[in-house]
Amino acid sequence: MLKKLKICGLKYNNNISDIIDLYPDFIGFIFYDKSPRFVGSNFLAPNTIGISKVGVFVNEKEDNLLKISLKNNLDFVQLHGTESPDYCSNISKYGIKIIKSFGIDNDFSFEEISKYRNYVNYFLFDFKSTLYGGSGKKFSWEKIYDYNLKVPFFLSGGINSNDFDQINNLKIPFFLGIDLNSCFEIKPGLKNIFLLKKFLSRIKEKYLSDNNGLYGFFGGAYIPEMLYNNINNLKNEYNKIIKNKFFKKKIKLLLHNYVGRPSPLFFCKNLSKLYGAKIYLKREDLNHTGSHKINNTIGQALLAKEMGKKNIISETGAGQHGVATATICSLLGLKCTIFMGKVDRKRQIQNVYRMKMLGANIITVNSGSKTLKDSVNEAIRYWINNPECYYMIGSAVGPDPYPRMVSYFQSIISEEIKEQLKESDKLPNYIIACLGGGSNAAGIFYHFLDYESVNLIGVEASGLGVNTNKTAATIKKGSLGVLHGSLTILMQDKYGQILEPYSISAGLDYPGIGPMHANLFYKKRATFISIPDLEAIEAGIELASLEGIIPALESAHALACLKKISFKKNDLVIINLSGRGDKDMDTYIKHIKNQKKNQNQKKNQKKNQNQNQKKKKNKNQNQKK
Repeated sequence: MLKKLKICGLKYNNNISDIIDLYPDFIGFIFYDKSPRFVGSNFLAPNTIGISKVGVFVNEKEDNLLKISLKNNLDFVQLHGTESPDYCSNISKYGIKIIKSFGIDNDFSFEEISKYRNYVNYFLFDFKSTLYGGSGKKFSWEKIYDYNLKVPFFLSGGINSNDFDQINNLKIPFFLGIDLNSCFEIKPGLKNIFLLKKFLSRIKEKYLSDNNGLYGFFGGAYIPEMLYNNINNLKNEYNKIIKNKFFKKKIKLLLHNYVGRPSPLFFCKNLSKLYGAKIYLKREDLNHTGSHKINNTIGQALLAKEMGKKNIISETGAGQHGVATATICSLLGLKCTIFMGKVDRKRQIQNVYRMKMLGANIITVNSGSKTLKDSVNEAIRYWINNPECYYMIGSAVGPDPYPRMVSYFQSIISEEIKEQLKESDKLPNYIIACLGGGSNAAGIFYHFLDYESVNLIGVEASGLGVNTNKTAATIKKGSLGVLHGSLTILMQDKYGQILEPYSISAGLDYPGIGPMHANLFYKKRATFISIPDLEAIEAGIELASLEGIIPALESAHALACLKKISFKKNDLVIINLSGRGDKDMDTYIKHIKNQKKNQNQKKNQKKNQNQNQKKKKNKNQNQKK
């Protein structure tokens, strides 16, 4: 299975921007002046997030290599000439990471390169030529089965779009990934974006949706005829505008200047000590509005503006999406209407007041269980009758394009994590996120889907227990069906009627999961764990007492699964802290009071027992006398 992808020999600025949008793991720039892909002496490599920049050099003087590396903020230097082990040793002393390239022919022996292994991070094996690479020719790949060193390596040399299956089936220890160059070019240095997209789709489509919004056979748009024009118009506009670089730039600027991104990746020293692993929190609770929801609402609100929409409608359960929607509508001068179930409105009253203060009109939903599912139903009904509005779904659910759109806008979470982990050069062992419809989980899983070594854990709410009728554990209790226009896994009876979900956490109180997660479950790419109310509350209190952070009850479910996993000592664990716990303080306080009350009752019972035993003892002693 392909692990990492490197696209090398980039030269032209607009083309480089297009390559960055494809999100490979590495991009390479050639600083060798005899190469037709030489970037020039005045070149400055662009800033990237989560993509490692590689400078390719051939027998360059050490001081000049260091100067160019610093100027371009390179993550790696690739040495493509006859550089000696001593040269590599000297370069590595400056903290520079090294990829050492070797040309392979029939006479090549891997014993010759063993003396480099202590100084380099990766090897790269290419066809041996006098041009130092870029020949477009392959060496015999059977040769690399002789490789027995423990340094990860890239395979290069004449790789084209027809080689995918052969490369993907290579079972060789320490095979890290591939380097694409000359066979994906229009001319030297100008990459063929169409060919690269087609090649990348062989990797990506395994877990992400196709152009029809299908994740495997989950997803799609199963909608009534009256909704068809609304959805079709949205899909066409989204497919067009998401390719616009200026639109993406607007999103990035607001995420940085308004939301406060990137959100920190915080190491939990005390929690790590308790569970015997290196545990980090992705602090989405520190975003403006207090959760991950703002990432998606910014993207959709800007899309609505581009479509000429002035009225935004939405639904909310825990209130976080409602607050984020009202916030961005206030900023952009859009009218905002929020549908919220009566039950959710009562238990999330603080967020109700926040939405009102931000100018939103809140419509109370009294149908069904009066929670999130019913709010979605009412919002869709309203949209059918008012097609001039823009419907802003808050989770990775609903008909296409909503699941892929919400997942994409939330993917900034995993994009940042990849950047934040660059220094350690290590992938997480576990990524954990709570799961209702699944937007925060989709966001943190997104850029790690193709890394099979990363264990993805989705945590559902089992409420009062999986075997009760008070649960929201869709994976455990659900079956295949259509919910809100999407083929997915949902809780339903034998007649296909939706079962009412229950969770103490309003944001997880949903009877289905997004199609992306249904596909991850079906393909066994992710593991799903269910957590009952009590364990979630206790996990939230534990984090507060150990790290001084009060999480939302949704996030507390993710924290609670730490007790369910046996970690190795150096496992790197990242938990998405999707929201802060201000909104759930009443629930936490009630639990703490009940705990104290129970403790006092037990204490009094024990005291009474001791007194009774003492009286009985005295009575027996008196009788003996």
